[in-house]
Amino acid sequence: MSRRSGILEFAVLGLLREAPMHGYELRKRLNTSLGVFRAFSYGSLYPCLKTLVQRGWLTEEHEPARPAQESEREALSPSLSGRRGKIVYKLTAAGKEHFEELLSQTGPDAWEDEHFGVRFAFFGQTSRDVRMRVLEGRRSRLEERLAKMRASLARTRERLDDYTLELQRHGMESVEREVRWLTELIESERTGRDLEAGSDSGPPPRRTGAGDAGNRTRHRGTAPPGESGDTA
Repeated sequence: MSRRSGILEFAVLGLLREAPMHGYELRKRLNTSLGVFRAFSYGSLYPCLKTLVQRGWLTEEHEPARPAQESEREALSPSLSGRRGKIVYKLTAAGKEHFEELLSQTGPDAWEDEHFGVRFAFFGQTSRDVRMRVLEGRRSRLEERLAKMRASLARTRERLDDYTLELQRHGMESVEREVRWLTELIESERTGRDLEAGSDSGPPPRRTGAGDAGNRTRHRGTAPPGESGDTA
């Protein structure tokens, strides 16, 4: 399974954990809530859904088509609509368990450019300890990238023209912004954890999730700082 298809499966399971959806609605959520999937089409989504059904992580239920749905059905691929009406996909108990296992993973894949944005979008369903490890891993990875960029610029500065030099500086500034953003999030998570540990009464402070955590610095559905294609 490719890394990109694995990210799509993760996102599909996460969205269906919130509520059952049909293919057209699921694609819209992938496009609007998780910007990294804007380029995905039914050609990618439908095989992914079928695979998840075969593995027992999703079930399919057919909704009878109604006249009011005709215009919407025309927008679907024939395999997702047809004469049977829309197919509603639901997460099974096994699918929920599998998604929770994926949420608990904190290895290097969770820190990479493409996967990190999707993981961050589901932080509202992720435990605090896992969030901390993913954020710290991402920051460490970017700090390594930033050190390499600075070393490379120091070696080649005299050989670069003004425009190439400015492009290099722009890339470094983008990485620096994301490092600062991650540091703020880590401190916020750490402060919240300390408050919970030191509270003897009353509920713990409400923690931010996928949508409102990012709203301190960005709107939901847009990439975190530095996720627009910065490379080392």
